[in-house]
Parts: sequence; structure tokens; C-alpha cells
Amino acid sequence: MLVRLGTRRLNFSYTMYTILIVDDSPTIRRMVRASLGTLPGTTFVEAVSGLQAIEALAVGPVHAIVLDLNMPDMHGLDVLRFVRSHEHYRTVPVLVLTTRGDSTSREAVMQAGATSYMTKPFMPTDLAAAVSDLLAAVPGKG
Repeated sequence: MLVRLGTRRLNFSYTMYTILIVDDSPTIRRMVRASLGTLPGTTFVEAVSGLQAIEALAVGPVHAIVLDLNMPDMHGLDVLRFVRSHEHYRTVPVLVLTTRGDSTSREAVMQAGATSYMTKPFMPTDLAAAVSDLLAAVPGKG
């Protein structure tokens, strides 16, 4: 976007990011969306299951994923492995947001290719900062 102020010209680039929120809990999805709503240039796609998340990836571009582990149809770790195994999605940053705070779960998630790991309950400002960092590293966007 080009804006003229008097004789000065200022260029503003406005980047849109799509964040996929994957959690079977509508309350958590709402909380995540509210926490990330302050990030400029973001839109959200929500999935209530791992299978819906994979469908959402096929429908349109996704620039970051916030992913729960414990879901009824497909475990979040399997979704993460799917994302990392496909060339088209391999570089999409994934923040795992889970109730599992044990080191074994964290290690398994990071070994599977998660970009970041956060436990529930979470502070909205911490989640927003973590996702902002993910988006800043998106190739061709940041």
C-alpha cells in the first residue's frame, strides 16, 4: 500500500497470515483465537480434529499451526508427523499447545518436528508472543 502525506511517500506492506487452530475443545479454540486476535494481519481457520486439520491444509495456505495433542480421531503427534512428511507443509511452523507438561511428551513432540511447545493453561500474552515469533520466521513473509 502506498500512502502520500504531503510530498512524502510512505510504503506500508500489509501481510496476511492464516493461522490454523486445531483443538477439539471449543473453549480452547476461542481462547486461542482471542489471544492471537491482537496480532496484526492474521486470519484464523479452526479444526476440531486432526482429520479436519489435514483437510484445512489442503484447502488453502496456512502460515502457522497451533495444535493440541489429545484429540478423539487422530492424535496431534500424528498430525504433526503428517505435516512434516509432506513437502508442501514441511516448513509450516507448528506450536503444540497441550495439557501434557511431562518431559517425555515434550521430547516426542520436538523430535517429531514441532517448532514450539507450550502447556495449558497458558497466558494469552505468552501465546501471542510465541506465535508472533513463528510468523516472523515464515519464509517469504517476514
